Amino acid sequence: MRIGIVCYPTFGGSGVVATELGKELATKGHEIHFITYSQPVRLDFFSENISYHEVEVSRYPLFEYIPYESALTSKLIDVVKYEQLDLLHVHYAIPHASAAYFAKQILAEKGISLPFITTLHGTDITLVGRDASYEPVVTFAINHSDAVTSVSESLKRDTLENFAVTKEIDVIPNFIDLRRFSKKPKDHFRKAIAPHGEKLIVHTSNFRKVKRVQDVVRVFQRVRKQIPAKLLLIGDGPERVEIEKLCRELDICDDARFLGKQEAIEELLSVSDLFIMPSESESFGLAALEAMACQVPVITTNTGGMPELNVNGETGFMSDVGDVEDMAANAMKILSDDDTLAAFKKRALARARLFDINEILPQYESVYRRTLQCETAGT
Repeated sequence: MRIGIVCYPTFGGSGVVATELGKELATKGHEIHFITYSQPVRLDFFSENISYHEVEVSRYPLFEYIPYESALTSKLIDVVKYEQLDLLHVHYAIPHASAAYFAKQILAEKGISLPFITTLHGTDITLVGRDASYEPVVTFAINHSDAVTSVSESLKRDTLENFAVTKEIDVIPNFIDLRRFSKKPKDHFRKAIAPHGEKLIVHTSNFRKVKRVQDVVRVFQRVRKQIPAKLLLIGDGPERVEIEKLCRELDICDDARFLGKQEAIEELLSVSDLFIMPSESESFGLAALEAMACQVPVITTNTGGMPELNVNGETGFMSDVGDVEDMAANAMKILSDDDTLAAFKKRALARARLFDINEILPQYESVYRRTLQCETAGT
């Protein structure tokens, strides 16, 4: 199949999933065309089956804001016509699904069929989509997609509860490439960070308010009083200044390291003992899955899709949003005994294997084939 993939090219979960999916599809012989405004961060290699098409957005004095949706629609039309794509797979509802619908209608007038699949990832539904100014467009775009997928049962429920969606939604969970995300032999790196055998606690995110990174710091401060430990904060974003301020107030700066955005995150996870994700909302928890694949148990909230990934008491623990005391107590249950820690690490990896990309990829291919068959049949 010749498939166009539309996504945001940043470090966010939707862009990561879209890019990794496209790369794996290419290894299976599909022809993949990424269409976005800059090269996706995970698109770190090219093959004969992968092409990248940049959406160029011109600035005009007439527009206060750049009309990206129109530029994307035009680029989709161009790529579909000249690359003879079979279908589009758009990730994140706004503005990708609506742009795909617009492109489909324009191409239909030229006698070109363009089915498109929309994958819902989380904040496109739970935050952006609930804005009254966007809701009608989101609802329309979902209902007029040829197929719709969601990364968790929780997100599917949120979509059906908050939008007048009549389209069937297939749940296909996020996935992990276990060839990349696995425990690496990086003991020398661990010794450099924790020279006295301290436990390593890690968090990675885009440092937005919804991630509640300050709770990570508060949990770490409580654990550190009982267990020698170091904190690795991976990522960057609008909350970083406040997080740094909190570290100073709690006097933990000597044991907390801000590492910024990292490409080889699996190497850092490989030396870690515990991952903390105290998010207010998570549609799935891809960062937690990456940690589990590297044999790192997780402390998470019980919100959104997290219960579909983190098995309480087996792969880690779950707490209510904001309950840093419970999170800290659970963290110490895991870290205070080496045998207990080893058992949690083993179970975390076993759970992660259920989300291997080789298990999930056929589900997407099935949706593609079904969508093309329906398009051919005219249904």
